[in-house]
Amino acid sequence: MGSGIIIQSLSGFYDVMAEEETYRCKGRGVFRNKKITPLVGDMVEFDPEEKVILTVKERSNELVRPPVANIDQAIVVISAVEPVFNSRLLDRFLVLVESKRIDPVIVISKQDQILSADEISGYRNMYEKAGYTVILSEPESLEAMQQVKELFKDRTTVIAGQSGVGKSTLLNAILPSLSLETAEISKSLGRGKHTTRHVELFSINGGLVADTPGFSSLEFDDVTSEALGECFPEIREYDPECKFRGCLHDKEPKCAVKKAVEEEEIGRERYDHYIEFLHEIQNRKPRY
Repeated sequence: MGSGIIIQSLSGFYDVMAEEETYRCKGRGVFRNKKITPLVGDMVEFDPEEKVILTVKERSNELVRPPVANIDQAIVVISAVEPVFNSRLLDRFLVLVESKRIDPVIVISKQDQILSADEISGYRNMYEKAGYTVILSEPESLEAMQQVKELFKDRTTVIAGQSGVGKSTLLNAILPSLSLETAEISKSLGRGKHTTRHVELFSINGGLVADTPGFSSLEFDDVTSEALGECFPEIREYDPECKFRGCLHDKEPKCAVKKAVEEEEIGRERYDHYIEFLHEIQNRKPRY
């Protein structure tokens, strides 16, 4: 019996990597009965002779769309232009990633295509003040590519972001042998076509990196009103200073978070998105 990690799933077969060898395995029939679906990123016990996965170990986290498990960090790629920089969309990605206890890093791509960097610089300062690592990236920037590459070491990383922001371009620049397909931006829609069709883990710089088909849903289905503040690091920091336990930082008096916004310790735009997301969660229809 051996231990390994699933690095690819295709048509009912699972590529399991163990000690730098890859074995193409099938899942046990009992998985179907127990409604267990092995995911890319799963740590498994398998029989290298029979090439069968025997057990799937407990997960630290999992994403449904894309289907991948045991992720340590997410590099959230957002473009400066084409598609235009969208802080609300970025904050949606960050909340979804934080809600799964995954460490996010922000990469702003296509820096080489903007005339003035002042606005992007302002956003960079806001997110760095919130506690995030922000990397400004162009594929030609060796320094930025090295920064991203260093993040991969000893971690399992997912590359997240909407279509057309340059996720595959970023990975191709770091490891040209990947030759991942990239796509032009649709002028009519202002967004790219999906070029990544399945999840696969690649070995880069002593870590594993998933190039994914992107999040097909950005809904907060699994995030509660009470948990939302935990997904904003700067709100998480000020929350213990609020007068009332369970403060949602909306209409409550003596709220330390609202005070921090007034004193410009928390970015106004970030707080506005928090309130918008809070009301969205509060108003969603219950699922049965």
